[in-house]
Amino acid sequence: MRLTRRGVAVLIGSLLLAAGGHWAGYELLRVLGAVGVGAVLGAVLVTARGPRVEVTRDVYPGRVNRGSPALARLRVRNAASWRMRGFTAVDRAGQNVRPVAVHAQEPGAEATYHYELPTTTRGRMPVGPLALHREDPFGLARNRIAAGESATLWVHPRVHPASARISGYPRHHHEGSATDDALRGSLDLREVREYQPGDEVRSLHWKATARTGRLMVRDSADPVQPRFTLLLDTRAVMPPEVFEEAVDLAASLLSASALAGHHSRLVTSCGADLPTAGGAVAARQLLDRLCLLGQSDVRELVPPVLSAAGQRGGCLTVVSSGAADLRALAGLRSRYSSRYVLALGSRSAPVPSALVITAVDARDGVRRWNEVSR
Repeated sequence: MRLTRRGVAVLIGSLLLAAGGHWAGYELLRVLGAVGVGAVLGAVLVTARGPRVEVTRDVYPGRVNRGSPALARLRVRNAASWRMRGFTAVDRAGQNVRPVAVHAQEPGAEATYHYELPTTTRGRMPVGPLALHREDPFGLARNRIAAGESATLWVHPRVHPASARISGYPRHHHEGSATDDALRGSLDLREVREYQPGDEVRSLHWKATARTGRLMVRDSADPVQPRFTLLLDTRAVMPPEVFEEAVDLAASLLSASALAGHHSRLVTSCGADLPTAGGAVAARQLLDRLCLLGQSDVRELVPPVLSAAGQRGGCLTVVSSGAADLRALAGLRSRYSSRYVLALGSRSAPVPSALVITAVDARDGVRRWNEVSR
């Protein structure tokens, strides 16, 4: 419990009136001073005991796209055996403050309040801690009590409906060696090998197991596997507003590819690398990573993780600014079966063996991407 600025001013003024009235011999000033001091003491007594309530707060949904609505649900139950006076519950969402006026309740009564959370800024936003504020009717004293638990709201980039780009490459040949690690669960048999912890039990080869006396499994591979790799330019040379549009564009393309079941990989100029096997869980992982991305001070567009020897084939899409220097992409010419460059803002210079798509913003970029995909 503490006095407000008004309460401190009233207390000091009342003490001065009382002292001045006593020194000058004015009874009226002494009475006014005593009334002011009494009002402050009464405010302290009213707010000294906080409300006896049970408070819970839920945030739903826990993940939203930038600009989409997100709500908080506040449940308040009067746990006292007397009527509860009204108070104010103050919740924090990032840098924003959300006051909620809680009305008076009878003993054992419960009320639910809903309020909207801000989703205009991409990122992982902490919600809470919740604070219960009780003030006296004159605003002289305030009691603040922490209640409830903190929550996290993930504000993903804005996702526009995009087409999934399909581009694959031969993973192995029946008469040759595999060019990549085999995928589990395919119908195309590559070899029979000894069981390793983590292998699917349904892949056991019972005849080979009976013949060798050891658990043997089928090692399968998919001859053609669609792969989509997106390189996002995170260099600080890009203006912040253009970078946010680039993140939205990357989120739209990666989400469409992952939800289509394609192997999708996010690579950034700062060295971040997130390969996924596709699916709804992979789409959420990609959006979570994009949610936390920021610009860096690196100078090279292509990180070492992308230019290193290893996986070949598939579709490479680069999202950058039209004013950025894209000459480093020439070194990746022979590593991918198809290459695209989505340049935001001004028109980009031609890139060898790549289709350059110029767009104003993320929405325009997705529209042009869908037109090329048809």
